[in-house]
Amino acid sequence: MVEFEVSGTTVTVHVLGAHRFLGLREHVSFELSAVTAVVPAEVDLRPPWVRTPGTFFPGVIAAGTFRGKGRKEFWDTLFDGRAVRIELSGAGFTRLVVDVDDPETIRRMLVSSAAA
Repeated sequence: MVEFEVSGTTVTVHVLGAHRFLGLREHVSFELSAVTAVVPAEVDLRPPWVRTPGTFFPGVIAAGTFRGKGRKEFWDTLFDGRAVRIELSGAGFTRLVVDVDDPETIRRMLVSSAAA
């Protein structure tokens, strides 16, 4: 699970609990202007094939950084339908797929913060 923090024009996604160890990352930061889309993640969505570093058990968990064909993605999901997919442009990552309590709340928060 993760927690979102918006400070000015910067979004920081804090990785919580044991997922810090599994994903080998405490947080991911990016600018609001880099967000191109925020949508609920598709249930059958899977990370790119190169894991650098992180944890992946198909259909169970994806936690960490994944790369493939010009993409660098951060994943922290248990594939239980609660994930949000954040597409980024011009940031260190091209996509984030993370579990949240309510994907619609996160979408509204990021969209309203970007509009302000």
